[in-house]
Amino acid sequence: MSLFRGLSRISRSSYNQCRWIYSLPRHQQQHQQQIYSHSNHFVSHFDSNHKVLGCRIIYSWISGTFNSIGQQVQYQSSSMVDSTEQVDPFSIVADELSILAERLRSMVVAEVPKLASAAEYFFKLGVEGKRFRPTVLLLMATALNLPISAPALDKGVHMLSTELRTRQQCIAEITEMIHVASLLHDDVLDDADTRRGIGSLNAVMGNKLAVLAGDFLLSRACVALASLKNTEVVSLLATVVEHLVTGETMQMTTTSEQRLSMEYYLQKTYYKTASLISNSCKAIALLAGQTSEVSMLAFDYGKNLGLAFQLIDDVLDFTGTSSSLGKGSLSDIRHGIVTAPILFAIEEFPELRPVVDRGLDKPGDVDLALDYLGRSRGIQRTRELAQKHANLASSAIDSLPDNDDEDVQISRRALVELTQRVITRNK
Repeated sequence: MSLFRGLSRISRSSYNQCRWIYSLPRHQQQHQQQIYSHSNHFVSHFDSNHKVLGCRIIYSWISGTFNSIGQQVQYQSSSMVDSTEQVDPFSIVADELSILAERLRSMVVAEVPKLASAAEYFFKLGVEGKRFRPTVLLLMATALNLPISAPALDKGVHMLSTELRTRQQCIAEITEMIHVASLLHDDVLDDADTRRGIGSLNAVMGNKLAVLAGDFLLSRACVALASLKNTEVVSLLATVVEHLVTGETMQMTTTSEQRLSMEYYLQKTYYKTASLISNSCKAIALLAGQTSEVSMLAFDYGKNLGLAFQLIDDVLDFTGTSSSLGKGSLSDIRHGIVTAPILFAIEEFPELRPVVDRGLDKPGDVDLALDYLGRSRGIQRTRELAQKHANLASSAIDSLPDNDDEDVQISRRALVELTQRVITRNK
């Protein structure tokens, strides 16, 4: 029986939400409903009426080597499956990621050596990170494969399949370039000293070169995007860049009311973190000729995964260490940035509000805020909200059309596994 069969498509959003809440002990149900009410204020500005025209490209692609671990795990997610084989999402696409990383390094070569050196700073071997976003997108590409209806040896189908995968890989490359460009710009705005455990580019080469390197990466991303010749995909990823700027501006220009609003915080978080991965997941679906419903499920997965990722980042800013995070802990609050743990703490201790209103630019106020946070359930409630978004991301994968192909099922399990890794990580 297919791993992803059996999930009712009727009113699944309400069903999954209610099922998760009411599977909890009664004394926790009211608290979780309050968390849902916070998150439901969030609006993604997504037009669900977009339609995809043209032929569907049929593709069957055997993924790179993967490790299948026999251990059975119980997912604390919205999946209807009781247990499943654990998979390593990064191993499944490891070979493809290596090729993609090499292409990225070649794409950021510039005529001016200093600019080239700056642009490739975070694409070098050893400091490139896990390539989380490309991993998600490559797995999504396989998870959305359509059943093969033509003979396996049909050369025309194979050629279309290869072309499709190349175009989807291009989305992963574009997404990573936009992401790294945003990191370079953020480090300048935040006057950061480190990134990924090494000196930040602005600290090593100066603010001007860091900004120019970010601009250069965005220009290379635009050239690659134009080569896809798909106006809807171009529009999606152009909107992402707009959202990144909007989110950063929202963070810099908040009023006192906005600063303490969970709705405002979630909207800003969507713009700064979740928009890139959600719209990129949708772009993967559009290139595959998927329906608007399937494209929306891909979008929902990326949106909720991105929100869960940032919520855990906000927790780790308080609970992590500089060595595990690759940056100074407490960096947000020391920059006067109010995140979910503090917002939840204010709900429990209203007397914390005037402390936050003063700007948190004095060490004494930071210490006082941390004291209130330690006595509150702010950290725990933020983790619970992250778990809720991880559940919604899993539900989106569960709701994809049934497909018995083994590679498709493995990739879907890997996407669900990623939701759990995001909320249990410590760096």
